[in-house]
Amino acid sequence: MSRKMEIRAEVFPIAGSFTISRGARTHAHVVRVILEEDGQTAQGECVPYPRYNESVDSVTAQIEAARTAIETGCGRAELQDIMPAGAARNAVDCALWDLEAKKTGKSAAEIAGLAPLKPAITAYTISLGDPEKMRGDAQKAAHRELLKIKLGGDGDAERIAAVREGAPRATLILDANEAWRESLFEPLMAAAAKAGAKLVEQPLPAGEDGILKTAARPVPVCADESLHTRGELAALRERYDCVNIKLDKAGGLTEALALQKEARKLGFQIMTGCMVGTSLAMAPAMLIAQDAEFVDLDGPLLLAEDREPAIEFPGSAIMPPPRALWG
Repeated sequence: MSRKMEIRAEVFPIAGSFTISRGARTHAHVVRVILEEDGQTAQGECVPYPRYNESVDSVTAQIEAARTAIETGCGRAELQDIMPAGAARNAVDCALWDLEAKKTGKSAAEIAGLAPLKPAITAYTISLGDPEKMRGDAQKAAHRELLKIKLGGDGDAERIAAVREGAPRATLILDANEAWRESLFEPLMAAAAKAGAKLVEQPLPAGEDGILKTAARPVPVCADESLHTRGELAALRERYDCVNIKLDKAGGLTEALALQKEARKLGFQIMTGCMVGTSLAMAPAMLIAQDAEFVDLDGPLLLAEDREPAIEFPGSAIMPPPRALWG
């Protein structure tokens, strides 16, 4: 066996801008890992996230530090021990899944013990803005079945009402990205319930969400920034109804599948989400989407250009990835 690894930092322009409570971006910065072994080429992508103290440089350095182990035959199980959870491990782990699929001729789903992948309905994100802009953006996307609304704290009741006016029939997920304060929780949850939202994602900062144990939750609440791997699940059970499994947080598909299984045992609903990345980052998350109440894998729809071949997004659906892309 002779395995070689290449690490590429790549930039993809976002269509317009992507705005959440922590700021706006116009480009997606991703890191791609390419593995070559026995005539097969495989790949995986991650999106470094500053919220978790990650950058393209730090992620690249982390992968580089594991190069010897990776190039001398490290498998997915061993990788969990030599790299911590996070974006860097995700890119390598997903590349190893793709490599196994290409070498065995089996799909990643088959290797994972799953049925052939099926399409899923994915959310489409409405960026944070003033109520009038968000109403207009919602009107443009009102034909979509599921909208994810980025919120920012003060003024969110007006934003929620405006989006509901703009898209009266769409199912709504509300994502505050830790922007609410305790004093805002009750009135904004009431606004969410009035709008018929199906989920409120990470309303309070991670580590400052104790009131969720006792506060009324008229709309189910989902943990995002509060959850990375299986280790946090038990402590979240009294505060959250749902968990958002993202491969970049979990450190790859291997941990994400184990996390999903454990979350189900504990009675959580499942959401699978993404950072703003290309179809290559969405592809392995489709395995998690097969058993998830909420799917938010719209990263490529927010980009001005995607990889080739790309995942298809007919209507409100995301299709299984083409084998030439991943898995």
